[in-house]
Amino acid sequence: MTPGETTLDEDFSRLDVDGRDIAMRALAGATPGLFWLGGFKSDMTGTKAEHLARWAADHGRANVRFDYSGHGTSGGAFEDGTISRWLEEAVAVFDHKTQGDQVVIGSSMGGWIALLLARLLAKRGDRRLKGLVLVAPAPDFTEDLMWAGFPPEVRATIESTGRFEKPSAYSDSPYVITRALIEDGRRHLLLGAPFAVGCPVRILQGAHDEDVPWQHAMRLVSCLAEDDVVFSLIKDGDHRLSRPEDLERLTDAVAELA
Repeated sequence: MTPGETTLDEDFSRLDVDGRDIAMRALAGATPGLFWLGGFKSDMTGTKAEHLARWAADHGRANVRFDYSGHGTSGGAFEDGTISRWLEEAVAVFDHKTQGDQVVIGSSMGGWIALLLARLLAKRGDRRLKGLVLVAPAPDFTEDLMWAGFPPEVRATIESTGRFEKPSAYSDSPYVITRALIEDGRRHLLLGAPFAVGCPVRILQGAHDEDVPWQHAMRLVSCLAEDDVVFSLIKDGDHRLSRPEDLERLTDAVAELA
């Protein structure tokens, strides 16, 4: 199956978000619906996103997924992306495409976006969020997992040229890390103090995750002191958590909250 194709009976549409063309897929069904937030440079046809869409279809649930700008079938350049932009797109799709109660599922960077979305919804008094399911959540990754680990010469390159091409374990093309991404990420840091999202949170984390160490996810648990949080450490799990047994854990967590 090529990117953008699916056999599910989904509505494919596009949404303009401040001039950015955002591609979305929506499946009609009962609430609580599922709202998917993908990871850094991933798209809405990935293994976990497809699995959840099929689970939603099998259980008569509404499901919404989309591609951030610069990802998948959405418009724009990846290099222009920032946490602020991708959060703005997530909020716009959530507002435009979902109805009724929702369970938000975020993978890696999508976990950070999910937490920011939850905080924004709580601030404006929107009580539709019934739970968060976070897979290898990576809040603050631009600062803690990128910038803090870059050697001095890489930091100097980013500061002087505005970009660094970081080799990727998942693609032949490198990740372009921009100064704008790093600086904007500092506006959205979460892990420095306790905060509440006001709904149950379920976290799935691989012990062998080389991209988001399990200790990083545990920092998030300590910050969510007021919320109902269950942290599941998968001893032989990696960052993707896309094996059949991992996907079963994912849908079990979603089913518990939905």
